[in-house]
Amino acid sequence: VNPLLDSVKWDDKGLAVAIAQNVDTGAILMQGFVNKEALFKTISSRKATFYSRSRSTLWTKGETSMNFINVSDVFLDCDRDSIIYLGKPDGPTCHTGSETCYYTSVNGFLSNPEVDGNKLALTTLYSLESTITERKEQLSDSPDGKPSWTKRLLLDDKLLCSKVREEADELCRTLEENEDQSRTASEMADVLYHAMVLLGKKGVKFEDVLQILRLRFARSGIEEKSSRKS
Repeated sequence: VNPLLDSVKWDDKGLAVAIAQNVDTGAILMQGFVNKEALFKTISSRKATFYSRSRSTLWTKGETSMNFINVSDVFLDCDRDSIIYLGKPDGPTCHTGSETCYYTSVNGFLSNPEVDGNKLALTTLYSLESTITERKEQLSDSPDGKPSWTKRLLLDDKLLCSKVREEADELCRTLEENEDQSRTASEMADVLYHAMVLLGKKGVKFEDVLQILRLRFARSGIEEKSSRKS
């Protein structure tokens, strides 16, 4: 570990910036500072550890709240002066109770400074999941005009399942009929959308799916399938 620690370009105070990122969602959870001891402890304990400049001491995220960030890997940037802790949080990262410390949208603030921002920096898939969740929560509202397609799917299990099967078949046809790549990408987008509506209907988060996929990386497909609960 020492050659790695020595290769980091620590500043004149022996510190570097460290960013914690959710290994499944890609969400940026928080950022802090680390020194050699904090980075070493993170690597050895697999718990995201930082250096407090105000208290001049190491601190492990979650030591008070128990919302640890369980680090699966550590990355250095090309200049070796900043670090990423890639891991899975046990709970909310921010002291406010938010999932991450980054929940204020600059665009939202500029358009309406009076509104207290609480919008997570979501990637494309999680923005879609958030929209589906909103539509699900609106199902009990009084209908006002024609319901959205997402709401129709959420209200009709047979329609939803038929669309998932239909879109999966159309995706396969792009291979069987040697269609171009743009067509394959378009059909895959349809599959993802309808499958995520089904997940939303079942109350399953896409993050749970990604976690299962990540845990399968080190196992053979046959071994993993035989271990599934019936």
